[in-house]
Amino acid sequence: MLGYIKSLGGSHATAAQIAEHLGRANVPIGRTTVYRHLEKLTESGELRRFAPDGTNGSCYQYADGAENCLEHLHLKCEGCGELLHHECDELAILRRHVLDEHSFKVDALRTVLYGRCEKCADGAK
Repeated sequence: MLGYIKSLGGSHATAAQIAEHLGRANVPIGRTTVYRHLEKLTESGELRRFAPDGTNGSCYQYADGAENCLEHLHLKCEGCGELLHHECDELAILRRHVLDEHSFKVDALRTVLYGRCEKCADGAK
């Protein structure tokens, strides 16, 4: 399971996606077991849990020791549900502005901008 998440190169995966991958790899594992392992890996610091929709739709990411996920905002597509990391100087400027001018530190792990990705926006036309 951890090997699969590492192979995603920093992308997020849901428990359902992980269970589906393991099933395709002929590793029979129940979803409850997947959640149990994800919880342990998160507690040990090997994974980051990201819950953009509260308790539903949690995603997991390999915590490779880099703190970059703490510094950028996330975009969630309302069409396909994909959660995207978005490293952009303009958004970093926005975060700094909010801190400097409004004395409010934005929690990047919990900050999500909702909209439609390019693929879903094209399909909605």
